[in-house]
Amino acid sequence: MELSRTIFWDTDYGSIDWEKNARYVIARVIMFGTIEDWRQVQSYYGMNRIKEEMVQARDLDPKSLSFLSCILKIPSKNFRCYTQIQSNPGHWVY
Repeated sequence: MELSRTIFWDTDYGSIDWEKNARYVIARVIMFGTIEDWRQVQSYYGMNRIKEEMVQARDLDPKSLSFLSCILKIPSKNFRCYTQIQSNPGHWVY
């Protein structure tokens, strides 16, 4: 699999284990990747594996969560990152 290297700016691209780090790779592609990166991830992992990994992801941004909720047909509240966000409220805006 050949993904955009800019997605992994803080990681040594050559040392990424695509199977062991599947959740990290999929989350990065969803948050920062191109449509071509998304297609490659879909073809490599399949939608079932993407679903399994992303439901357990802890740190998806709201836009990525909404995208996955629509694509996978799963309510946002069923994602682990949704419950993590709810238990860690942000600062109060004055």
